[in-house]
Amino acid sequence: LAKKFGVKVEEFGIGYPPRLLGKKIGETAYSLNFWPFGAFVKIYGEEGGVEDYRSFIGKSLWQRVAIVLGGVLSFWIVAVILLSIVAGVWGLPTTVSDEDNSNLIDPKIQITQVAANSPAQEAGLKAGDVIVGFGKTKDIQEFVKSHQGEEIVLTIKRGSQIFDEKLVPRVAPPQGQGAMGIGLVRTALKSYTWYQAPLQGVITAWQLSSNIVNGWVLGLKSALGLVELPVNMKMEMVGPLGIFQLLREYSALGVNYFLFLISLIALALALVNILPLPALDGGKLLFLLMEGVRGKPINYKLEQKITAAFFALFILMMIFVTVKFDIPRIF
Repeated sequence: LAKKFGVKVEEFGIGYPPRLLGKKIGETAYSLNFWPFGAFVKIYGEEGGVEDYRSFIGKSLWQRVAIVLGGVLSFWIVAVILLSIVAGVWGLPTTVSDEDNSNLIDPKIQITQVAANSPAQEAGLKAGDVIVGFGKTKDIQEFVKSHQGEEIVLTIKRGSQIFDEKLVPRVAPPQGQGAMGIGLVRTALKSYTWYQAPLQGVITAWQLSSNIVNGWVLGLKSALGLVELPVNMKMEMVGPLGIFQLLREYSALGVNYFLFLISLIALALALVNILPLPALDGGKLLFLLMEGVRGKPINYKLEQKITAAFFALFILMMIFVTVKFDIPRIF
């Protein structure tokens, strides 16, 4: 969009400096950088102090707003494209009812949560595990009910590993918990025709975006003491190391799951980027909104100082999340 409006783009970078690789094509340098926290576009005159027809500040307010929004929308568009490809080629991971058997690929029973101090936790079961074997019956709930107080063997698939775990379902479980102390859901890959896939990509991107926002709201309310999280639910932040670990785990499940996670990360980045915080695109939009209200731009030196301060805070927060959550979780 910057180039479309005639603004000089000095650099387009993937990741943040220091630079690893770079090549200048025309007036723009294209770079691959060391810190994989996103991407950036360095635009001539974006930080103020330069006013000519090729600078960012030299463009109309609506053109500058469109340029800033371009960074946010590109993440969302990429997510829609990837989700459309997954929907049409492999099928999208989705929760399905026991009665739904239309266009389903690889239906399975998946653990969604594990209660504390439950037989499932003692056996080492984890959220995300898939139960691939549990006896001769087709209904796992009937199987567990008929074996309460007796040792049973569950065949579990975790990533590419398949193993057996023994546990004893409780005869009298605590209120709100089942005999094993796990939450279960039936999942499958649901395929779509080539003409249905693009629409489903948009629908899924919207649903995932809503889920992310709802999760943020729930986490904020919980942190402020306004609500209590559901039983056995906890929220943790994920930093760069955690994201790499998730990518590794999802890649073991297959290309479709890997691309699905990339889509989810892209949507999360789009939503984070639109937050009205300096150093993010949403912060730039906030400054532009203030300019529209005031009738003149914010002092560019003041804007630079505020943006630099928030950028430093974001880096410190990434380091904190990595040390506090990622390293203990992985190692």
